[in-house]
Amino acid sequence: MLRQDFNRVDPKRRNVVDHRKKQFADPAYKENQYPHRLNIYATPPTADITLEQFEQWAIDRLRILAELEACSFRNKSFPETLAHMKPLLDKYLPLESNTSSSTRLAAERQKDHYSHFILRLAFSSTEDLRRRFSRVETMLFRLRLELDSAKERMEFVQSLNLDWEPVSPEEKMKYLAELGAISGFRKGGADEETYFKVDWERVPDLVESRRVFLRAGKAFVPSKELSSMVSVEFTKRLHRALELTARALPRLDEDDRLTPILDHLSKNFITPDSAYSSGTSDVPGADISARNIDNLSTNFPLCMQHLHRSLRRDAHLKHFGRLQYTLFLKGIGLNLEECLVFWRSAFHKVTDDQFNKEYRYNVRHVYGDVGGDSNRRGGGYSPFSCQKILTEHPPGPGEAHGCPYRHFNLENLSALLQGVGITDQSVLRGVKEDKEKQKFHMACNRVFEHVHKNEMKQAKDEGVMTSAQLETIVHPNEYFKRSYLLKNLNKVKSEDVKMSE
Repeated sequence: MLRQDFNRVDPKRRNVVDHRKKQFADPAYKENQYPHRLNIYATPPTADITLEQFEQWAIDRLRILAELEACSFRNKSFPETLAHMKPLLDKYLPLESNTSSSTRLAAERQKDHYSHFILRLAFSSTEDLRRRFSRVETMLFRLRLELDSAKERMEFVQSLNLDWEPVSPEEKMKYLAELGAISGFRKGGADEETYFKVDWERVPDLVESRRVFLRAGKAFVPSKELSSMVSVEFTKRLHRALELTARALPRLDEDDRLTPILDHLSKNFITPDSAYSSGTSDVPGADISARNIDNLSTNFPLCMQHLHRSLRRDAHLKHFGRLQYTLFLKGIGLNLEECLVFWRSAFHKVTDDQFNKEYRYNVRHVYGDVGGDSNRRGGGYSPFSCQKILTEHPPGPGEAHGCPYRHFNLENLSALLQGVGITDQSVLRGVKEDKEKQKFHMACNRVFEHVHKNEMKQAKDEGVMTSAQLETIVHPNEYFKRSYLLKNLNKVKSEDVKMSE
């Protein structure tokens, strides 16, 4: 009897399940249907995807969001942003309409759906990330809303079942003059427009720009302003969803596959990572040799100019400075033999024996000339992107590597900029504001656009470079390539060299 009592299971305890297991065990699979091009992301995806898809889809969406944020900081108008982003959307995050005959329609919409939720996980951890993510996702949603056809846009809006009250014919006639004024119609034209009535707090942008009629706490909104109304609804829902996601994040800590990827993505929101491949940043026709580095350095970004000037001043750079600069020189097309010549002449205070013992091997290793088989097969290491320079190995005393826009104090940064010829006070003030907002890559692009403003105008006017090719620079080697080609514009035109890949 005692034995039976001992083995008996308490029926109340039988139903007690660890909340984490209950949360993530056997999720109900539901195949997602995408009847519309647009998505308000109300339902999380549940189907399986590979880790490679998980990361690549998120990176592609991050490129788009980062470029949208860059357009905002450049104060581009909505039409300018639309024109600039269209080719980038087609490249990284295409979404065809229902009238398209594309066989990739479902795959495109699945990628859009999943990439949104992946980044939602990555950017829910802090209030700043949530705010930035919500702002740029709303910008992306508005762009797509404008690109949609009127018919598909209306079908999408109707599918949302939003509680917007249509204005009755009696109310319309009562306020016909006021409605005509906000719609821009002449007398009688307002009668043909459709209006909706919503609480005025739901359309603050329309109230601010005086595009609605206000009466008794309600905003009378013409149907042509549907985009603004839907965008506000999108933002409100996303804010709420991000807060819920933030509360659920601790439950993901045990998954050692996803956490590193999500951490990497959130760091990339400082500036998007840019993949480097051999040939991407080479400049055809340029004299890339040890003897010409001094001349070429005028086209270097500030981080590499600072390394070069420090090297010339001290005849030495510490380890991470040598690594960052050697990889950059390799990326612009300096071959191993010329790179060894460059470093030997630069380290003129050391003997040949000391240089060969302490420095030669490291240069050869970076190029893949020595080291493990995988290093040699891969051609050595790739040049550092802005993202890597910003987030890894911050410089210590006596070190010259890193990003001046991030790692210098404001006084030293201003002195360095003026030392390389940036004296325009409006540019220096803009850089100060970018630094305070931690938009370090925007500060770098601001300086680039100031230095090259005349050449950029000429390149666009003459059709050598399109607006789409002015995608925000996020790699030092791309900075050099674009700078050199712009400064040698006549040579570029004669040789028909592409301005950007």
